[in-house]
Amino acid sequence: MNDPIGDMLTRIRNSQMRGKSTVVTPASKLRAWVLDVLLDEGYIRGYEKITGADGHPAIEISLKYFDGTPVIRELKRVSKPGRRVYLSVDDIPTVRQGLGMSIVSTSKGVMSDAAARSANVGGEVLCTVF
Repeated sequence: MNDPIGDMLTRIRNSQMRGKSTVVTPASKLRAWVLDVLLDEGYIRGYEKITGADGHPAIEISLKYFDGTPVIRELKRVSKPGRRVYLSVDDIPTVRQGLGMSIVSTSKGVMSDAAARSANVGGEVLCTVF
């Protein structure tokens, strides 16, 4: 697998289109950090680390819905393995006039765009959520 974050985001998108309540993805620290940001911002119900059917560690993500529609309307990967996107704190974009958010990997950890601005750090923009 070349893009583990892109794989996780695609699994979340596909599960929400099918109306699933949970989705399982292979476990990694970076995936858990991205899920921490999504949980803090209220886009998912939660997640827990489990052992998958093949014996490898996995993460089970509980998806969040409001009146039958997914809370996450749009989930896009920005920085890809073929083209990394690094931005300074002044260049981090606002998503949908501040209604959405970007997830940024900084030297101080993985955080939302608002947290990165308040900490005055830039970094790699992993994805945008609306």
